[in-house]
Amino acid sequence: MSLSDQQRSELVATALAARQMAYAPYSRYQVGAALLCESGKVFRGANVESAAYPTGMCAERVAVFKAVSEGERAFRAIAVVTSNCGMPCGSCRQVLAEFGLGTLVLVADESGKVCTR
Repeated sequence: MSLSDQQRSELVATALAARQMAYAPYSRYQVGAALLCESGKVFRGANVESAAYPTGMCAERVAVFKAVSEGERAFRAIAVVTSNCGMPCGSCRQVLAEFGLGTLVLVADESGKVCTR
């Protein structure tokens, strides 16, 4: 799935903003996500931790669940922002795969720089 440079920048900026909403008092590892749907709508997500590990939720799945609960089923891209370019976990990858394997995954650090691996 291809995106313009402007679309990539906007998606990463939205994920950066979402990261500020993270609730991570235990790990202090804040994650933000921005999911671009085929409809053009963007859904934000932030990780939410709980003292009763592992009942928290990753930012990526928060964004997907918000989109799905609003009727979206087709995704173009997701941007994920962490402090160190952490990749989506297996559970998040599985949820994304449920809706197709063509979703572009952009991972960026807290400065907004997209990481390549």
